[in-house]
Amino acid sequence: MFVDLARRTEHLVGLTYARHPLRVLGVDPGLTRCRVGVIRTSATDDIAARLLAIETELEQWLDACQPDAVAVERVFSQQNVRTVMGTAQAGAVAIVCAARRGLPVATHTPSEVKAAVTGNGRADKAQVTTMVTKLLRISDPPRPPDAADALALAICHIWRGGAPLSTGLPLAASLRR
Repeated sequence: MFVDLARRTEHLVGLTYARHPLRVLGVDPGLTRCRVGVIRTSATDDIAARLLAIETELEQWLDACQPDAVAVERVFSQQNVRTVMGTAQAGAVAIVCAARRGLPVATHTPSEVKAAVTGNGRADKAQVTTMVTKLLRISDPPRPPDAADALALAICHIWRGGAPLSTGLPLAASLRR
């Protein structure tokens, strides 16, 4: 498993120059690569072990980043059912981690994110990466390249008003009783 912790602070700083800063953790889910910074699991590991590894790393990111909200990519259709299932499962882990802490959770489709960041819902990965780099005022593109997708999710969420589609507050409160 690999987590790019060295660049985490640089990317979070870029999100804090708004009038009312909102720290959003963007999660681009996947079983092999769950992009926050990047959480990697082995494709040969059992599904339970992979989801547990994703949960453990997401909890570490949440501890370190202390976000105000979590934005997760919403899977709405893909042709490969196995890919859809893995992506949905990894996304659900991120939602559960956020809900456990009482954090608001929003989901955004890839086309929503691309449109918000580039103005084009069909933008390619290079265009998204270029705009994330410019918007966050960072000198180098996020590495690995997939990390730009997670940052784009956070940007999209903030630009859409930061309004959660659901919140973990009632669930978190009921679990504490």
